Amino acid sequence: MNYVLALLLPPLSILLAGRPILAVVVFLFWLPAIIFSGGLGHPIFVLLAWIIIWQKQADRRAGL
Repeated sequence: MNYVLALLLPPLSILLAGRPILAVVVFLFWLPAIIFSGGLGHPIFVLLAWIIIWQKQADRRAGL
């Protein structure tokens, strides 16, 4: 479910993955990137969100 949210709103997905400070930083870069580039930078933020979600799930599986 969080992977689908990462497609639409990567900062919110990162926030829900338990990284609030990183979510704020990503939001501060994501919003201007969407506005000024016409959405060209969006895939990079989606990839970042997917990596963070995958990392959280890996930590959960490992018991950390």
